[in-house]
Amino acid sequence: MEMNATVEPESTTEIKTKMHFTGKVLRTTLAGAVIDLGIGNPGLLHISQVVAADPTQPIKSIKDVLQDGQAVEVWVRKIKDDRIEVTMIKPLDLEWREIKKGMTVKGSVVRLEKFGAFVEIGAERPGLIHISEMAHGYVRQPSDVVNEGDEIESQVIDVNRKKKQIKLSIKALQPEPVKEEEPDIPMDAAAPRKEKAPRRRKPGRRDRGDEFNEDISGLLATVNGTAEAEAEPTAMEIAWREAMERAKVRKTDDKVKRKAASTEQEDLLSRTLENKA
Repeated sequence: MEMNATVEPESTTEIKTKMHFTGKVLRTTLAGAVIDLGIGNPGLLHISQVVAADPTQPIKSIKDVLQDGQAVEVWVRKIKDDRIEVTMIKPLDLEWREIKKGMTVKGSVVRLEKFGAFVEIGAERPGLIHISEMAHGYVRQPSDVVNEGDEIESQVIDVNRKKKQIKLSIKALQPEPVKEEEPDIPMDAAAPRKEKAPRRRKPGRRDRGDEFNEDISGLLATVNGTAEAEAEPTAMEIAWREAMERAKVRKTDDKVKRKAASTEQEDLLSRTLENKA
């Protein structure tokens, strides 16, 4: 806020930090200068808050920079009781302690990058609007949304004082797009499923499944004793009969072997008893 020397607040309670004044040097001292602010109470300008014409050159004496009666631009730096301290260094519009997550800020786009845009908001560092925070939809490149020099509004979504980072968002200030709900399609209206056409069988060619079913049917009929005597046995029936015959032969052989072993043991036992006698 700017105030000329002709504007006189009623008291120092109406003066706030960062207020701008065009004052006049009343006198200079070794420590700085006394500035007439035109409000009754003068402002005290310390030598550390004086800006020289050439900022790269150190100030050896206050008189090398300021002269009595000279007009100067100053800002209120601190207020304590009736003491007003001023500075020639323009303060930041936003101090780090003043930047809060969720606040809306205005600024000017100062640089575009592939990943986003930097916006000057009056803080120590520009804020960054990442390309993903420029709109709710897809953004191909930042220049599709903003250009250098544009004055825009954005919202602070994150601030890190240690890293000196301020993250901003444009889409946070925009309403989210309404998603259109797809109408419910009744089952009757749905496209009918296509039924697979039955596989055509070549004339004279039998399916493997048919042969297998015939073999099984014949086998079951043989086991249950319901097969007709005149029916010609199938390949599976023949195999089944052969397996049964082999099983019978193995069973007979096992009985003979067990009987022979038993007889041999009895003979051995008899001879052993005779020798002992």
